[in-house]
Amino acid sequence: MRNFIVFVLLLFIGIQTNAQNAGNGKGKISGKVIDAVTKTPVDYATIAVFKQGSTSPFNGISTDPKGDFLLENVAAGDYKVTVDFLGYQKFTIAHVIVTNGNTAKIGNVLLQPNQKQLKGVNIVAKAPIIENRIDKMVFNAANDLTAQSGAAIDVLKKVPQVTVDIDGNVELQGSGNIRFLINGKPSSIFGASLADALQAIPASQIKSVEVITSPGAKYDAAGTGGIINIILKDSKVSGINGSVNLTAGTRQENGSFNFNARKGNVGVNAFFSGRAQLRSTVLNTNNRTTTGEDNNTTNLFQDGSSNSSRGGYQSGLSFNWSITPKDDLTASFGFNHFGNHSYGGTNQQESLLDAFGNTLREIRSLRNSDSRFSAYATDYSLNYKKTFAKEGQELNVLFTSSYSKNMVNYLQQQDYINNDMASTGLRGNNPGKDRETNISVDYSHPVSKNFTLEGGAKLVIENLNNITNTDTLLADGSFVNNPDQTYAFNYKRNIYAGYLSASTSLFKNFLDVKFGLRNEYTTTTADFPGVVIPGYNTVAPSAVISHKLSAAETIKLSYAYRIERPDYRDVNPFYDISDPHNISTGNPNLKPEVSHAFELGYNKSFNSGANIYVGAFYRHNKNDMQNYSTHFDTLVVNGKEYTDVLLEQRSNIGTQTSVGGNIFASVPVTDKLNLRSNIFVVNRTNVNPGVNRVSAFQYRINLNASYQFGKDFMGEIFGNYNSSSRTLQGRRPQFFFYNIAVRKQFWDKKASIGLVATNPFNEYINQRSTTTGPTFNQASLRQLPFRSFGITLSYKFGKLEFSKNKDKDDRVDNGDQMPSEGGGGRR
Repeated sequence: MRNFIVFVLLLFIGIQTNAQNAGNGKGKISGKVIDAVTKTPVDYATIAVFKQGSTSPFNGISTDPKGDFLLENVAAGDYKVTVDFLGYQKFTIAHVIVTNGNTAKIGNVLLQPNQKQLKGVNIVAKAPIIENRIDKMVFNAANDLTAQSGAAIDVLKKVPQVTVDIDGNVELQGSGNIRFLINGKPSSIFGASLADALQAIPASQIKSVEVITSPGAKYDAAGTGGIINIILKDSKVSGINGSVNLTAGTRQENGSFNFNARKGNVGVNAFFSGRAQLRSTVLNTNNRTTTGEDNNTTNLFQDGSSNSSRGGYQSGLSFNWSITPKDDLTASFGFNHFGNHSYGGTNQQESLLDAFGNTLREIRSLRNSDSRFSAYATDYSLNYKKTFAKEGQELNVLFTSSYSKNMVNYLQQQDYINNDMASTGLRGNNPGKDRETNISVDYSHPVSKNFTLEGGAKLVIENLNNITNTDTLLADGSFVNNPDQTYAFNYKRNIYAGYLSASTSLFKNFLDVKFGLRNEYTTTTADFPGVVIPGYNTVAPSAVISHKLSAAETIKLSYAYRIERPDYRDVNPFYDISDPHNISTGNPNLKPEVSHAFELGYNKSFNSGANIYVGAFYRHNKNDMQNYSTHFDTLVVNGKEYTDVLLEQRSNIGTQTSVGGNIFASVPVTDKLNLRSNIFVVNRTNVNPGVNRVSAFQYRINLNASYQFGKDFMGEIFGNYNSSSRTLQGRRPQFFFYNIAVRKQFWDKKASIGLVATNPFNEYINQRSTTTGPTFNQASLRQLPFRSFGITLSYKFGKLEFSKNKDKDDRVDNGDQMPSEGGGGRR
């Protein structure tokens, strides 16, 4: 910790030094870049400033979505300025005179399209790892070395404001209620098993991760923590190109293939990716002490191991047709699969002691278990986009549908060692089907230069069918169907939504304001016996106010009203008895969780490439949904008695208030060395009727250092620490890991080879947690193998072509070269 404090001090000293250096300039350079043919703004064009006689620029900036640029803090002098963008001829202004206190106005720069087809393109531009935008934070995963051999879950561990525990549970700003999207669209792949889905997406397939903590009215109101949107790699540039990525390792293996082809107004994109986590053994110890009503004490000691493996693949095909320059049609299809297998044995010793410590009963047993899970999901969508002559006027019609089939098979048998009790056990299978359909219409209309209206409507249709078949072990070793634990149910939910939002500039562009209102009406039916789930209406306002202190310095304040609807797993009354001493079930009477979230953020970029973001947030939840455990000396489930049981159930428990902050900083110490750090802190306070008030402080720190050893050779070190924190009934364990990676590029950067090591000097990560209640106290230890070594290979092939019909989305997606959207890229 002492070393970390020293590092952070040095980090901010470096930022301050950059800031002071940036402030010595006295003049400015401004202008606007326009396509000479279409007369439309050129977004993300490169402005480079040279000292007279120099061949290397000393300063530069990119144009904004309106083609404007403003370069500040330029010392007085005579400079050469160039304007450049892919597919255009470079524009050079030989003499730009800057004087103290004045702005050198270049005016409109007309870029001429390059009529010649490029035989090959070698891009040297590099997008920043983190981009802070007015409505979201973007993590460009393609530029990250240490996550290259992992999965989506490994990428999320590096994203600011996101925390991931050892089991793959994800929190955004301290909340686990997150809406996950792929390419901006929902997918039933997340409904079956979020942890498995995030483990099945290779990191090499991810272009970027968007974090939206205060979604506007255009977004669904679901997810009190916010939205995480995973953007997969694709390409919209002309030509035929693609990439291949392969990883072999001691703990996990993955691979991906991307192919893009575009000619004229027609384009096709296809990809296939797969990932496998090799078998690993987790050691488990659990010790629970319970005091009964008769003052007798029960001690339960469990000691065992579990072997597990998982894997999956994704595939996708999309077709894009630019019918006219103003009409665009995109169709996509995807097929995904993932699953896991876990099996192991647990030695159990259950002792009953009287008030004086005398042993009244002792039962020793061996519990063996085996479970398998698999899911198949099909996604398809059709999107029509129409733009109009008026800049910013746009119509989008989107249809998406996702269908998944999943299956759970499990077997649990308990054999008694020190007495003549007959073996007990359960066997079952649990097939399910999940279909979700979304139909949305969005329209944006610029009323004036500084005022834009947006509106739309959406219909969400969800249908889930589930069957539970349970068999009970008989004394003769055979299984017979248990009718009390065999049933089927249908779960349906429809959401009808509409929204309206407006964005404008106030007080002569001093403030940029966007506010909106979304209304959602939800109906739910489930054929649980005796359960009726009433419909409810949700009115969700949102607002964001931002002010540019300078061209590179912004402060914003936002508010969002969010809800978290209980899903079918939360309300399903089925009892999971795979461990008879630790049983879980759903709660059909759960109410939606409601959240009021405020966020204040400050972002500043420096001419040197340094960047800092400081944010603070406040979130208040009502009907807060939490898992809560209750101890039973004897629990009767469908006519069968179970002894010394800890029953876990999700419940609406009072309110939760979260106050926290996030600091992100990136500093290019030299041309070769870049340091990056992110600090996240949150304090949660739960107020629950009948339960003690609980306050929990949690923090996350990560450090990243990358070094460019040579033109084609780079290394990176990353470390992450998640602190332990209190829960309603105990304490969650801490989590620390570190990665080391190097990469060598060759064949004109078309190919690369990389080496990655995770926790190379520690075989296991020890996870100690506690759970307490009025009559019980439980301590658990899990030892998880986390050490791994891997080698990655990647190859990019094909040629890129550029035509004068440029669209702002036609950006090169060339691995670590350039983002798909505009934003503070530095060239």
